[in-house]
Amino acid sequence: MSHEHTAQLTETGPIPRLKQRSEFLRVARKGRKWVMPGMVVQACGAVDDTADRLRVGFTVSRKVGNSVKRNRARRRLRAVAERVLPVHSKGGVDVVIIGRATTLNRPFDKLTSDLAKALKKLDVLDTE
Repeated sequence: MSHEHTAQLTETGPIPRLKQRSEFLRVARKGRKWVMPGMVVQACGAVDDTADRLRVGFTVSRKVGNSVKRNRARRRLRAVAERVLPVHSKGGVDVVIIGRATTLNRPFDKLTSDLAKALKKLDVLDTE
């Protein structure tokens, strides 16, 4: 998937990403988490300079498998996030999506519903 294609997925461009380890640690330390069969989702309020938009980060541990499997799981999670987050997500939230071993074989529609349910439980989806 090229960057140009990704930019067309949302009206304002690609979903902003969490990239620094400290950002992931802040979400894990201060946020709430919800465990689903295909993933773990963590969310917390954004820092002041990004308070108007949602940012997302992805991580998959070595427990999932070798680098090929981890990268495949990360790609699947990115595709799910690109489908779910732009539709009804609230701004001012940082979300970390953590892959699990089941992420690799779980049907895509089930992963999509897992993310939507977790975001709803964490009060990240805008239901209006």
